[in-house]
Amino acid sequence: MNVNAKLISVAEGLFDRQGFNATGMDRLAQAAGMSSRTLYKHAGSKNELIAAVLMTRGQRFLQRLELDSVEALFDALACWMSEEGTRGCLFLRAQGEIGSAVTEVTDALTAYKARFSETVRRILVRQLGADPDEELIEQVVILFEGATAAASYRGLAAVATAGRAATLLVERARA
Repeated sequence: MNVNAKLISVAEGLFDRQGFNATGMDRLAQAAGMSSRTLYKHAGSKNELIAAVLMTRGQRFLQRLELDSVEALFDALACWMSEEGTRGCLFLRAQGEIGSAVTEVTDALTAYKARFSETVRRILVRQLGADPDEELIEQVVILFEGATAAASYRGLAAVATAGRAATLLVERARA
């Protein structure tokens, strides 16, 4: 594993478990087994590192979503959460902790959410055989995001419930 990949992997784990503000650059350097100088050389600023972590995580998740139905979309979320945990959306947690004043984080969040919405559109096109209504896309996205948040305190059953609701919306759109 190259230095950048190792750094992003270590940073993702620490940010995910301990939070963004609670994880200092010294702690990151120590966990990655590198000097602070090497860390800054590869990461730039902490905000740049956070943005790189978010983009890497987003890409990793979106790669799992070449799917043909909203049912499979919610199954993929449940699988992800079984592996990664049910702590909520890392992008929204970053935004909540850091705020919207940090451009790198806001840009990463905005870009990821746009890509995710486009992914939902493609899934619905495959499932419906036609371009879906914008309202249906938004409903599925909101159910997905709500399930992601609710799973943090209700468990994976929240994902299954949201998946059933999304499936009903798609069935209604077919009628």
